Amino acid sequence: MESGRRIEMALDRAVAHAEAPGAPPLLAEALRYAVFPGGHRIRPRLCLSVAQACGDDDPAGSTAAAAAIELLHCASLVHDDLPCFDDAPMRRQKPSVHVAFGEPIAVLAGDALIVLAFETLARAAGPYPGRLVRLVGLLGRAAGSPTGIAAGQAWESEAHISLSDYQQAKTGALFAAATAAGAAAAGVEAEPWRRLGECLGEAYQVADDLRDVACRQEEIGKPAGRDATLGRPNAAALLGTGGALDRLSRLTREAVAAIPDCPGAATLTAEIEAQARLFLPASLRAVVA
Repeated sequence: MESGRRIEMALDRAVAHAEAPGAPPLLAEALRYAVFPGGHRIRPRLCLSVAQACGDDDPAGSTAAAAAIELLHCASLVHDDLPCFDDAPMRRQKPSVHVAFGEPIAVLAGDALIVLAFETLARAAGPYPGRLVRLVGLLGRAAGSPTGIAAGQAWESEAHISLSDYQQAKTGALFAAATAAGAAAAGVEAEPWRRLGECLGEAYQVADDLRDVACRQEEIGKPAGRDATLGRPNAAALLGTGGALDRLSRLTREAVAAIPDCPGAATLTAEIEAQARLFLPASLRAVVA
């Protein structure tokens, strides 16, 4: 089955579990609203691509890992948009969750999505319970502190922000988890795959910084110029557009060089190079064509 379909079906099953009879109707509706329709699903696709490159001998497990990573990502978007953080009114070309459902439901929806990610993993333990233990640890590391997405959000409340620490936690953590989890779900040692995810996570953040500086809201599906408004670090503002594009290209090359030996290395390389171009909106892809 094609990766995109695997991901969407797994996410639909996960959300349906949280919508079961007895769930508060507004919360149930907000969960589905937060997950569908999705963006490019870059992180879960990366997880599956790594699993496939490593043999993917347990498709149910790798699919659950991919879905869990996307649920964590969706939770981070719900929380990131809240008035206490970015106060963003739009996400994915529609009102953000707190605008559509109110702030209390948005907070709870983000919390519930984090829990749902781990439930989704647990329900797919299958024939390899030892892999589940490793996957839970990988996702927990990506979600919490000191270097997960919660830490990334917390850096925004500090008086002094390290751009590298901030980006590695806020964006890189889930990318590193995606590559490591893809390997772990296929029964391969996870740590050698982390560097690939770290490079791609930093590349994606540079591209996101470029979108924030150079694009309109209609193109990126969320308010533009927020980093400058909120005083957040931004690679494009620090390096200039040309410098940020050069950094993006360098990180993509480093990501390809970081792919460990595996049966599907050639296919994975081609997929990463194609995905890296999709990090940028069409107006900026033309610049680097």
